[in-house]
Amino acid sequence: MTITSSSMSDRSTTHRSTTPSMTQRPLMSVAPIGRFLKELWRDKAGFAGSAFLVLLGLAALFAPLLAPHDPAAQSVLARLKPPIWMEGSVSGHLLGTDMLGRDILSRLLFGARSSLLVSVSVVALAGSFGVMAGLVAGYKGGLTDALIMRVVDVQVAFPGLLLTLLLVAVIGPSTATIIIVLAFSNWMIYTRVVRGIVMSLRQTPFVEAAEVVGCKSARIILKHILPNLISPLLTLAILEFTNIILAEAALSFLGLGVQPPATSWGLDVAGGKNYMMIAWWPITFPGLCIAMTVLSINLFANWLRVTTEPAEREKRYARGRAAKMRRAKKT
Repeated sequence: MTITSSSMSDRSTTHRSTTPSMTQRPLMSVAPIGRFLKELWRDKAGFAGSAFLVLLGLAALFAPLLAPHDPAAQSVLARLKPPIWMEGSVSGHLLGTDMLGRDILSRLLFGARSSLLVSVSVVALAGSFGVMAGLVAGYKGGLTDALIMRVVDVQVAFPGLLLTLLLVAVIGPSTATIIIVLAFSNWMIYTRVVRGIVMSLRQTPFVEAAEVVGCKSARIILKHILPNLISPLLTLAILEFTNIILAEAALSFLGLGVQPPATSWGLDVAGGKNYMMIAWWPITFPGLCIAMTVLSINLFANWLRVTTEPAEREKRYARGRAAKMRRAKKT
C-alpha cells in the first residue's frame, strides 16, 4: 500500500509540475514577436518602412473590397478630373481620374497587386534556384563549382536590362513572362552570395564534425549550413525585392510588362506621361507609390541588417550606452 500511495503521489506531483509549462507555451511563442516589435520600434525609420509595407500588403490583398470603382471602367465625361481637394473635381474620385476617365485610386490598389505579385514570385523563384546552385557549388567545389560559376559569369556578362527586354520581346509580354524572365535574369546574385558563405562555413568545426560522423552531404547542407544562411539571405531577398519592383515598372512603362486591361504602377506612369503638363495626378500618384515602396523596403532592410548581424548590434548597443552616459553626466 505504501508503494502504491507513493507512486500515486509521484504521478500527481509530475502532473502538477508539467501543468505550468503547458500553460506557458502560448506566452513563450508570443515572446519572440514581442521582442521583434520592441526592437523594430526603437528604429523609427525601420518601423515606418515596415508599417507602410504592411498597409500596402493589406491594401493589395483587399483591393476588390477597398477600390471604389472598377479599375478598367472608362468614362469620357469624367476624364482628367483632378483630386477631390482641387477645383473641378468629381465626387467619388478621391485622387481624380486619368485620360480615359478611370479612377486613379482604384488603379493604384490593383496596381499594387500586380507589382507585389511579380516581385514576390520573382524573388521566390530566383532565390530558390540561386540558393540551391550556390549551396551545391560552395559545398561540392571542384568541377561542379567551376561549372556553375562559369555559367554565372557568362550570364552576368550580358547587360541585365537588355537581356530582359530581348527575352520579353521574343516570348511576348505578359505577367507570367515577366516573372519567368526576371527570375532568369536575377538568380546569379543569390548563387554568388551563398557560394561565398558556404565556402567559409565548410571549414568550421561543426561542419567538419558532421562529416567525420558520416552525415550525408544533403543532410549537412540542409541541417547545418542552410540555417546559417537565413539572416544574409533574408536581407538580400528584401533588397532584391526593390530591384524587381523597379524592373517591373520599367518594363510596364515600355509596354513589355503587364498588359491592359490589367494595371500596374509602371503602366499608369506610361499612360499619364503625355498629359503631365495639363494633368499632373495620373503620373504623380503611381510614381509616388513606386518611390515610397522602394524607400520603405530599403529602410526595413537596413534595420533588418543591423538587427541580424552581431557586429552591428554591438555597435548600436555601444552607441546607446554612450548616449546614456552623456545624458547622465549632464544631469
